Amino acid sequence: MSDSDPRTSRTGRPRSTEADAAILEATRASLVDLGWSKLTMGDVATRAGVAKTTLYRRWAGKNELVVDAVAVLFDELELPDRGSLAADVQGVVLQFAALLERPETRTALMAVVAESTRDESLRMRIRDSIVERQKRLVLEGRRRAQQRGELPVESDASAADRTADLIFDVIAGAVVHRLLVSAEPVDTDWARQFTLLLLSGLGPGAMERRPRELMPRDAVPLFTRCAAPLTSASGAPRRAHGSARSRMPRREPRTGRTGHRRSAPSRCSAPAGRAGSRGRDRPGR
Repeated sequence: MSDSDPRTSRTGRPRSTEADAAILEATRASLVDLGWSKLTMGDVATRAGVAKTTLYRRWAGKNELVVDAVAVLFDELELPDRGSLAADVQGVVLQFAALLERPETRTALMAVVAESTRDESLRMRIRDSIVERQKRLVLEGRRRAQQRGELPVESDASAADRTADLIFDVIAGAVVHRLLVSAEPVDTDWARQFTLLLLSGLGPGAMERRPRELMPRDAVPLFTRCAAPLTSASGAPRRAHGSARSRMPRREPRTGRTGHRRSAPSRCSAPAGRAGSRGRDRPGR
């Protein structure tokens, strides 16, 4: 490439990281005080203590400047290894919520998102500077979970990318909607419930799939009892209800009752269609 190529040779003083930080901070402050419509490059330059030409050497206009001012805030998000996928998800949800509760983040993000509905180029810049950059958290969390054996490895790269996109959309969308649309708090309890739903889903078997470290304390013993196999009088596990021999219980000659000792009434509801098979678990007449 030629030395005269404008992409490799620049005139003037080198770009100052301190000036960049001051400009981005001034941009967020202007958004909080003035809003999107009244924010100008001149006001930002004045607040940052730089010339307006300094801004235009770095950013083409207000759109690019504001997006970058928001993007650096999201770069503060981290994903330390908390030992499990459930703990990692819950931690990043709370961290993301705390970031959105800051006035400068809330105002700047809502401003650029609202403006992007009328500006396709701004929408693309948001995707490239914020969304794509923060997907690093999803990729890192998934890699750790796969190493722990908590998630399967997807051999199809395209399918893996689609899964990462979906995970990001679900987590970011839920937290943004909760805080900025519904105006409801994202506290520890909500983050735990959201993580349970994300990892175990809905429908039959959802309780059994839930990570035990996120189960409510009073629900773990009940879940354990429900999941434990039924036992006979000798303490040995009973056969499944569907087996042929379980439908032919041994009878005692004198009483005519089954050879299985009746246990105390269970707090767990038996699955529909299986409760009281052949009257075995019904109280004696």
